[in-house]
Amino acid sequence: MDIFKVGETIKFLRNKNTGLSQEEFAIKVGLDRTYLSRVESGQKNITLETLNEICNGLGVTITEFFMTYDEMLPIDSEV
Repeated sequence: MDIFKVGETIKFLRNKNTGLSQEEFAIKVGLDRTYLSRVESGQKNITLETLNEICNGLGVTITEFFMTYDEMLPIDSEV
């Protein structure tokens, strides 16, 4: 599992599904904004428990999260 892609998927779904800022979303799911920022930028790994809390806040299941994860293009893909 690519932590950069996990972070990009969280950011994509946060913007698409909630429209909340990083700070607003972090408060909603009970995380520190700087922690969420580091997760979204791929600087911090997260546990499945935390990912589940984030998914709940995004309104998606873990399965739906990973379906979106699989559909996203690799960040550093070379064409």
